[in-house]
Amino acid sequence: ITVVTWNVGTAMPPNDVTSLLHLNTSETNDVDMIAIGLQEVNSKINKRLKDALFTDQWSELFMDVLSPFHFILVSTVRMQGVILLVFAKYYHLPFLQDIQTDCTRTGLGGYWGNKGGVSVRLSIFGHMVCFLNCHLPAHLEKAEQRKEDFATILHMQQFEGPVANGILDHDLVFWFGDLNFRIESLDICFVKYAIDSNVLSQLWEKDQLNIAKSTWPVLRGFQEGPLNFPPTFKFDVGTNKYDSSAKKRKPAWTDRILWKIKPPSKGWGAGGHPPSQGVLSVSQLCYCSHMEYTISDHKPVAAIFTVQFASKVDKPQVEIYVADEWSRPEQAVVRYKMAVGFHRSSWDWIGLYRVGFRHPKDYVSYVWARSDDGERCLEKQLCAQVMFSEEALPKGNGEYILGYYSNTSGSIAGVTEPFQISLPRSEEGSSSTDSSGSSSEEDDSTLVLLAPKSRSPSPGKMKRHRSRSPSLAKFQGLILRPSSRDRGTSRSPSPQSRRSLPRSIPTIHLPQEELGHHGVKGKELGQAAKSPEGSSFYQTVQEQGGLWRVSDDSPLARADPRNLGLLPALRLEMIEQALGQRRESTDQGYYPCQKTSPTSPPGCGTSPKEGRNP
Repeated sequence: ITVVTWNVGTAMPPNDVTSLLHLNTSETNDVDMIAIGLQEVNSKINKRLKDALFTDQWSELFMDVLSPFHFILVSTVRMQGVILLVFAKYYHLPFLQDIQTDCTRTGLGGYWGNKGGVSVRLSIFGHMVCFLNCHLPAHLEKAEQRKEDFATILHMQQFEGPVANGILDHDLVFWFGDLNFRIESLDICFVKYAIDSNVLSQLWEKDQLNIAKSTWPVLRGFQEGPLNFPPTFKFDVGTNKYDSSAKKRKPAWTDRILWKIKPPSKGWGAGGHPPSQGVLSVSQLCYCSHMEYTISDHKPVAAIFTVQFASKVDKPQVEIYVADEWSRPEQAVVRYKMAVGFHRSSWDWIGLYRVGFRHPKDYVSYVWARSDDGERCLEKQLCAQVMFSEEALPKGNGEYILGYYSNTSGSIAGVTEPFQISLPRSEEGSSSTDSSGSSSEEDDSTLVLLAPKSRSPSPGKMKRHRSRSPSLAKFQGLILRPSSRDRGTSRSPSPQSRRSLPRSIPTIHLPQEELGHHGVKGKELGQAAKSPEGSSFYQTVQEQGGLWRVSDDSPLARADPRNLGLLPALRLEMIEQALGQRRESTDQGYYPCQKTSPTSPPGCGTSPKEGRNP
């Protein structure tokens, strides 16, 4: 397991993070999971608006870099500028279950999220593990405040389920972040002398966190490797020189990575046997800073751990059987077998992924796992069977993976090994693709918002430009208002991002006079874009009561901004139309709520059991 922490100081992402993640090294092949904790990600209002509509640039960067190495985003959680990302190799996904997230604000007395902690907890092969990324109060004299905030985070964060309800109840906890502990007593001249002379051990005993580990009960049991790297704060941005400003902050190890193993329970275990010793062990292979990154006044810190334990789970919840190659559409048959006790849902689906996919909803196509005899197959342990339609299959040659997505657990419950798909490309399909790529120069903002995009990056091609925001300035007089359903706190933004935008487009109302500027583009889009199932996605625009809208039976009309799964969902309306048309449009049913894709919430609409094409 690799753990990284970095206070990025509101900076833009760098072009390359391979050395930070220890990629292209002998260690990479052995790494199974990566946890990345960021602090002070730019969270100004204009930046948060972009990140609410699209995945933030830092998450995009790490997904782009890690997907060619077969790392998949398992879960992510954000609280203003504090972000936590957890990745794992794709073949481990069925053994990562019970995934939950939480966040705790401690800034401004608990009302502001610039300080606090975010966490991702999950079961790894049956063992409960929690990753906790914190940003604690700054300054030398705030040590006691850091203690109180950490205790608050441990107390406030609670998870559902029969086991490991609190953070310290987990078998293994990784605690990391900008913990802001400083070096006491010693003056800045001696600290810099010790750094320049490479006698860092003279600073260890004055480090506030080292002192606290032996005096604060809340830190009992937490371990940390030796600090054999220079203090990671505070640097002049763009250099490797410590603070030369008028404040001249004393260097300190503010950025830390610790871990704690749950002690064995006291007394005798089940069956009258003593509790087993050494069930889970942790060894730290590397603990270092990365001086090559200069975009922030902090240096990032990385650690690599080997975690050894007896596996409590040896089979996935769903086993998928597929042929080694699909060279004809009729071969696209998927057989799957569900384990005893698996909680099947009518909203489960099987996704087809390119090798190198980024997250569980980064699929090429999907089919509902709704075999008519599904319950009987589960009860009698028989194989159920579904089939991909010819229109849903990708054309050309490539390697793909099938994954069974469980709606109940919100994770992948079974995957296959890579297999080959070799289907001939149709001339009609290529011409359609060409036409969708062509556009006039008008209304670029609409194209950015609506144009379909590739879901899987080409391994080896790293995109430097990651901004996914449409030019909102071209829509004059927009009202940006969170929907009522999403005004509460959403703890885990869905990783579905620009890759699945065509299935979740916000409804946009334009007055009739405005449509004249967009009419040409609407005709082109109506013939170009395609839905994931291969049917025409954009439908005819109709005029009704002076308001131009998309026909009710089209997927665009059924699209709901809440399906973006990000923070917050937005509706875009013209000011002059917002008040007069809202009641009329609601009465006439302009916003039908129907289930259109696996990314839609299953709260309303037609059940897949009724036979509606997803």
